[in-house]
Amino acid sequence: MNIKVIVGILVAALIVIYSFTYQVDEREKAIKLRFGEIIESKMEPGLHFKIPVMNTIGKYDARILTLDVPPTEFPTSEKKYVKVDFFAKWRINDVEIYYKATGGQESRANQRLELILVDGLKNEFGTRTIQEVVSGERLEIMNVIQLQSNEEAKNFGIEVVDVRVSKIDLPDDVSESVFNRMRAERDRVAKDFRARGREKAEVIRATADKERTVILANAYNESEQTRGDGDAKSAEIYANAYQKDEEFYSFTRSLKAYINTFNSSNDILIMKPDSEFFRYFKKSKPN
Repeated sequence: MNIKVIVGILVAALIVIYSFTYQVDEREKAIKLRFGEIIESKMEPGLHFKIPVMNTIGKYDARILTLDVPPTEFPTSEKKYVKVDFFAKWRINDVEIYYKATGGQESRANQRLELILVDGLKNEFGTRTIQEVVSGERLEIMNVIQLQSNEEAKNFGIEVVDVRVSKIDLPDDVSESVFNRMRAERDRVAKDFRARGREKAEVIRATADKERTVILANAYNESEQTRGDGDAKSAEIYANAYQKDEEFYSFTRSLKAYINTFNSSNDILIMKPDSEFFRYFKKSKPN
């Protein structure tokens, strides 16, 4: 058989196989149509078969997609406008509903989702003041919008994964007043914290002073008790020593008195010659 014929047969076989098969990637969702009517929508990733001409295959990105909405102005409850820049993350949840609602066109899905988000944000911003949407309630607004938009987005087969506000711009005529109110609120909170801190410090200081007084009183009582015990023990020792040898006891007490009296070269003592103070300096009498 001629080589050209063999090559021609192989090429024809490949064309036939290609015409009768298709592959679904794991990052895709696919539907099979027969003359425009959906006959299969839940297909696993891999190789599948089709009938040429009769069957048409639609493939759509199953990954998380981004809808980046141009900056849009919304009125607040004060009838003042803020310019909001936000985006949403979404993905196809039910490919059959998605195809029927959007014709499989991502741009159409983005348009419908944008309308839902803009309408929801308009309602949420309309019930809040500028200060609320700027300073504290942005996350709450996003959570509410995500829940609400998910309910409506089910009608065209998509799931809203996340909604985020990336920037809120204020009109020039209200920016300064809003910042002043925010600054005043922060100052009020700071003063409140400082006042509570001073109050707590006073309580701690009073408690410490009380504990100090108690500790000093207990220490003084303990020292006085120890001193009293020492004095009693000293008196007992003196008494016992006096009872054993009264003369020696008197002698030692006299020596101690001499030391305490003449502890400086400038000391002068005036007394009678027959004073008992110097009786141990006198000549002792023989027994």
